[in-house]
Formats: sequence, C-alpha cells, structure tokens
Amino acid sequence: MHEKRVGKVYVRELMGALGLYMVLLLAAIRWGRPMEDGLARTLVLLSPMIGFCAALWVIARHFGRIDEYLRMRLLENVALAAAITAGLTFSYGFLETAGYPKLSMFTVWCVLCGATVLVQLLRKLLDR
Repeated sequence: MHEKRVGKVYVRELMGALGLYMVLLLAAIRWGRPMEDGLARTLVLLSPMIGFCAALWVIARHFGRIDEYLRMRLLENVALAAAITAGLTFSYGFLETAGYPKLSMFTVWCVLCGATVLVQLLRKLLDR
C-alpha cells in the first residue's frame, strides 16, 4: 500500500516538474531566441533548467521515500539504461565519422530517458 501511495505522489510531482519544464521551454524558444545577445537572453534560454532541476529534486525525494529493494532495483535499471545509452552514443559517434549527420546533445538525454523506460518495462515483464 505504501508503494502505491508513494508512486502516485511521485508521478504527480514529476508530471508537475515536467509541465513546468515544458512551459519554460516553449517560452524560452518563443521569446528567448529572437532576443539580442546578452545576459537577459542567456537567462531566458536557460530558464527551462528550473523545471529540469525541479524534476531532479522530485526524483531525489522519491529515492528517499522508497524501500531498499525498490531503490536498488531502480538504480539497477538506470545503470542498465546508462550502459545502453553509452553504447548507442558511442556507436553513433563512429557513424558520424562515416558521414552521418551530427546530433545535438539533447539526443543523449532523450535516449537515456527512453532506455530507462524500456529497461523498467522489460524487467517488469520478465519478473512475471
């Protein structure tokens, strides 16, 4: 029962942080890009990091709320996802030397998030 309650709080808090990130991202793209170079533009373009930091805070709080088994399991999933991400990004780095287009560093974060979700889903299915 505790895990379900903690999980619901985590999802609600994380969605709020990601929602804040998306609002700030859209605002930064809309109003930050056309601004003249300078400190104000830099701050506006970095503003989505407020939502990102909020998400990190939510994740850290979640780790503190879950029991040792779930904490270990989640850390294993993130470690496996990081290994998958490293393999994919290194592989693509070699492909870039072969003429493939260069990818933004934003891609790495997307791959890590996707790999984490994939690892969690696969491990959950395999545990059945």
